[in-house]
Amino acid sequence: MQNDIKKACEIMNQGGVILYPTDTIWGIGCDATNEEAVEKVYRIKQRSDSKSMLVLLDNPAKLEFYVKEVPEIAWDLIELSEKPLTIIYDGAKNLAPNLIAQDGSIGIRITNEIFSKELCKQFKKPIVSTSANISGKPSPASFKDIDEEIKKSVDYIVTFRQKEKIKSAPSSIIKLGKNGTIQIIRK
Repeated sequence: MQNDIKKACEIMNQGGVILYPTDTIWGIGCDATNEEAVEKVYRIKQRSDSKSMLVLLDNPAKLEFYVKEVPEIAWDLIELSEKPLTIIYDGAKNLAPNLIAQDGSIGIRITNEIFSKELCKQFKKPIVSTSANISGKPSPASFKDIDEEIKKSVDYIVTFRQKEKIKSAPSSIIKLGKNGTIQIIRK
């Protein structure tokens, strides 16, 4: 696992794109602060950059560096969530401009999965996490389900967890409104 993390960090530091396991499904990732790297991910997914992607962090304490004002309810949601939860926050900052939605929001998930958590920790920056599929096609439930076109398009494929047979699912997604509202995007 450590060799994969070291190599993935090297690739992302050079502006490259990785294919890696997360706390949900396999993801395509890059340095979330690098506009050119984010553009590569959009090209690989054949997706318009008006459709935003989320980022992973290893620690909730880092949220305040990427979100202007973290609503109080977010801390409780992160702590109490029993499954992976992506929260869409208003007021994104310190991220690649093409990663931030037109309304200024960003989806962030705090990962607790062993590999992605350690990867985020060692990379020391947020990492893009978007499903490893061409836009509009089904998300892969395991590594073997990832389209060969995706595998050929990335700069590095993590070997850790490739042989797992567990079928994973995407995270729940909620959007926190300015007035304290919670909107469920995906259960």
